[in-house]
Amino acid sequence: MKVLIIGATSAIAKASARIYAELGCSLHLIARREDQLQLLTSDLLVRGASKVSHSVLDLNKFAEHEKTLDAAFTELGGVDIALICHGSLPDQQKVEQNFKQAQKEINTNGISVISLLTELATKFVEQQQGTIAVITSVAGDRGRQPNFVYGAAKSLVSTYLQGLRGKLLAHNVNIVDIRPGLVDSPMTAQFPKGPLWSSPERIAQKIVKSIHRGSHTVYAPGYWRVIMFVVSAIPEFIFKRLKF
Repeated sequence: MKVLIIGATSAIAKASARIYAELGCSLHLIARREDQLQLLTSDLLVRGASKVSHSVLDLNKFAEHEKTLDAAFTELGGVDIALICHGSLPDQQKVEQNFKQAQKEINTNGISVISLLTELATKFVEQQQGTIAVITSVAGDRGRQPNFVYGAAKSLVSTYLQGLRGKLLAHNVNIVDIRPGLVDSPMTAQFPKGPLWSSPERIAQKIVKSIHRGSHTVYAPGYWRVIMFVVSAIPEFIFKRLKF
């Protein structure tokens, strides 16, 4: 199996890559830092990956997406699974008061993903098979006061994925929207942890199983589906007063 992982040095991406390495897959990794990519490459080869290659890319440089993906597909000889994992968690107060900061975060969490999906969709249609999976967030289900800029970017991607799923159905391409809840990772290091938090490894196991099953919209862990159903059902006249 040939697996492309974008944003490969994030905690969830690393955990997912290790699972695929242990299955003996060929992997191509895309991320921003060469040193981290080299370390991860060595780790995955030791774990059993049949082949590991990588490309360095700042994912906000949209003009470089096409050539980087071209190189990845050439290196692997086609892609069975493309997993998009990159993202950033902004300071809500800063981004709601400064449009340039908000634009930067929306580019990272939303527009860059759509740019990648545009290129990937064309390539997967040419192949007439495969899976494109994207890590979004439960934050995209409803605009909550503490993170609505981040949530808006994730909602943008989830809506795009829903339409793309239908568009590529006839081409034997599955689209998976992975919506993690609270994940204990370097990105959330400053937050106090509680019983609803999960490890990147747990989320990665859910990702790999869901891709294998051909799932569509995946809450990780599964109890977040119930939590977000309740959150989405709260009437707006109450919801607008909530600060959680």
